[in-house]
Amino acid sequence: MTISINSCFDGGNIDCIACDNPNNIRLKIKPDAGHEFFQWFYFRMTAKAGQSYTLRIENASDSSYPKGWDNYRIVTSCNQQDWFRLPAEYDNGSLSFTVNPVSDVVWFAYFTPYPMQRHHQLIAKTAAVANVAVRSLGTTLDGRSLDLLRIGNPDARLKIWSIARQHPGETMAQWWMEGYLAGLTDSNNAVARELLKSAVFYVVPNMNPDGSVRGYLRTNAAGCNLNREWDSPSMEKSPEVYLVRQKMHETGVDFNLDVHGDEALPYNFIAGTEGINSWTPQRLALQNKFKNNLQRLNPDFQTEIGYPVTPAGAANYGICSNYIAERFTCPAMTLEMPFKDTVDTPDVRFGWSARRSVLLGRSCVDAIYSVVDFL
Repeated sequence: MTISINSCFDGGNIDCIACDNPNNIRLKIKPDAGHEFFQWFYFRMTAKAGQSYTLRIENASDSSYPKGWDNYRIVTSCNQQDWFRLPAEYDNGSLSFTVNPVSDVVWFAYFTPYPMQRHHQLIAKTAAVANVAVRSLGTTLDGRSLDLLRIGNPDARLKIWSIARQHPGETMAQWWMEGYLAGLTDSNNAVARELLKSAVFYVVPNMNPDGSVRGYLRTNAAGCNLNREWDSPSMEKSPEVYLVRQKMHETGVDFNLDVHGDEALPYNFIAGTEGINSWTPQRLALQNKFKNNLQRLNPDFQTEIGYPVTPAGAANYGICSNYIAERFTCPAMTLEMPFKDTVDTPDVRFGWSARRSVLLGRSCVDAIYSVVDFL
């Protein structure tokens, strides 16, 4: 049976150099627009079940985050429903892995994919809830809708924003959104009911639908890294940030979570905004309160390991959280999840997974509740 490698579908990314030898299937990740970033891959292999195949991604060492391959395990599925981890070896610049599939078709990905059809289903499901409004803020460069969900009364005292997937390859961020939205819209959830008495939630589940469909790691259709565009976005290069920022200025922001994934660090953590000009001890206390409460609510989250703290006054205002924290003088944080497994709470079969991302999203609803009286 001929071996076939294909990534011509929503979110797909791989180039096949050669697949005539089952012991050396040679692959290459395609770069984003602008050719600056690449690491995300997602493809399928059609081949005879019950045989061994070895695949090699030959340009792994040239990827955006080569340290991301250390102790990394491939995500794979034979049915597009159950995704589990497969051992991989990073050596001599290549990432290689061997599979003995039980089906004639098998999929491989950097993390569990989140296809655009599922995004539409998430929007439709959430829109059916009584206190939810859906708005299209405008369209992307490829003509896709940029969707905003409003949960609760727009006249509420607090305006709480959450956005995800500025970097489209960080699909765990949109899985997180499923748990977050489920928690906020569950009529049996007493925490959500109490939150919505004083707060309205504005949620953008996917900030970068073009990059998501194109199979990019970090950029939109114009090759822009959206999380470096917040100080000066434009409709020509970064309409996604321009439109969301415009709406934020219309509503105001009292709290913001920007949800991401990190390639190298095997931890869930918060990156704060200590480098902004208006940083205060009071902001640090609230940020620590949120982090500590989230750790108590969900042991998959930790507070010891993360990015180095930016020195005072050295913030990059092109980054979402820094821009929002400074412009709206409010708490704004970046939540990072791993592409690998968590070191402290490992799962041998699934690693850090879509399901665990969902559960962390739900925990964040409770963590916000724990600080809402201090906003």
